[in-house]
Amino acid sequence: MHIIVVGAGEVGTHVAATLSREGHDVVIIEKSSKQRRRVEAELGVPVLAGSGTHPSVLAMAGLEKCDMLVAVTTNDEVNLVASKLAKQAGVPETVIRIESEELRGRNAAKVRDAMEVDLVIDPDDETARELLSLLEYPGASEVVKLCDGEVVVLGARLQSGAPLVGMQLSEVGEMFEPDWQFLVGAITRNNKTVIPRRDHVLEADDGLRMVVRTEARREVTSLLGLEGGELRRIMLLGGGRTAEILAKLLHDRGSEVVVVERDPDRCDELAERLKNVLVLNGDITDSELLRDAQVGSFDVVIALTGEDHANILACLFAKSEGANETISLAHRLELLPLLHEVGIDAATSPRTAAANGVLRQLRGNVAQVKTFLEGEAEVVEFEITKDSKADGMKVRDLHLDHDVLIGAIVRDGNAQIARGRSTLRARDHIVAIAMPGEIEEAAHVFG
Repeated sequence: MHIIVVGAGEVGTHVAATLSREGHDVVIIEKSSKQRRRVEAELGVPVLAGSGTHPSVLAMAGLEKCDMLVAVTTNDEVNLVASKLAKQAGVPETVIRIESEELRGRNAAKVRDAMEVDLVIDPDDETARELLSLLEYPGASEVVKLCDGEVVVLGARLQSGAPLVGMQLSEVGEMFEPDWQFLVGAITRNNKTVIPRRDHVLEADDGLRMVVRTEARREVTSLLGLEGGELRRIMLLGGGRTAEILAKLLHDRGSEVVVVERDPDRCDELAERLKNVLVLNGDITDSELLRDAQVGSFDVVIALTGEDHANILACLFAKSEGANETISLAHRLELLPLLHEVGIDAATSPRTAAANGVLRQLRGNVAQVKTFLEGEAEVVEFEITKDSKADGMKVRDLHLDHDVLIGAIVRDGNAQIARGRSTLRARDHIVAIAMPGEIEEAAHVFG
């Protein structure tokens, strides 16, 4: 497919990289010469100078053969206009980023309809909600809720001394016969991700992605060596839009929230909007300020600024003061291995939130798509259609590629972990973990 990405910022670059890796023909439009040079060096995809609101620039990007336009600049109006121009040219699908609450709200529905937008994404909102899910599973690095909450894909490092360390997957399966509660869907070891089979042996520090029946989540976190516990006191370092959204969500759930923000004017805004949240003015790397705020007494400290080095330093200080868990927003993905090495518990990024929305729209016949910061494996939720190849077949008889694993089946609201003997039916929702190159083939099997 030919796809035009408008905006080569953090989000646009990641979306373009994801689509290019899957073999799509990607062209980026970007005004900043500095950004253009960086992206061309990193991705090796064409980057045109100009604005996505200029018909001549869109034409040079191949608008007449475009299958999808993705407009993810930080300017909502530019993204809306780019979508309208694409639709006027006959582009089938447009995905745009909108951050303004006014433009996302009900009062602006006619504006969005006039621009003929197919999907609106908000990376800040998605990131806040991902963080909220992470907080429900202390110690986890990734949490994906699927099939109306009946299944969760849990990402975590296997802790030294955990019950699963040293076990072969066939042995794990035998322990939980006949009704499995979880399945190891992917293993990342030494920066390489594989879809495992029965003979894989689990090692300490493996990055595991577990497909879990939601009702068994506590048992699985114990097997991984993760500590549970209720999170009541949470400190947010940085008062940007993601922090504001997360603070509201946390307060609504009964948590005590403190926000630290450097800009005095922004502090005033947050204090006005977040009536029951304590907002402190100061630099998140100011150890004296953090110590006075008793950063070590918080259950979780989350660093959410746009500066990776500040996020890392603040998390490390919080850990040294006794904070139970730290989570950092990551902008430069090459720093991810460092975060783990220095003891930061988890990381998230607005990049993947945007990529997931684009891929969901691109796939067309999937209910949900989830990519990760580390490893190429994707989690996909499919609905099996009537008379598809999978309808009425046993999982083992589908002969799926080695890089595709069916993890769970949800039928009539009841989840079960998939086995080779499991029979699939039309309208079943299935959770699959697959490497990117195998998604399209799997989609044809399920209809």
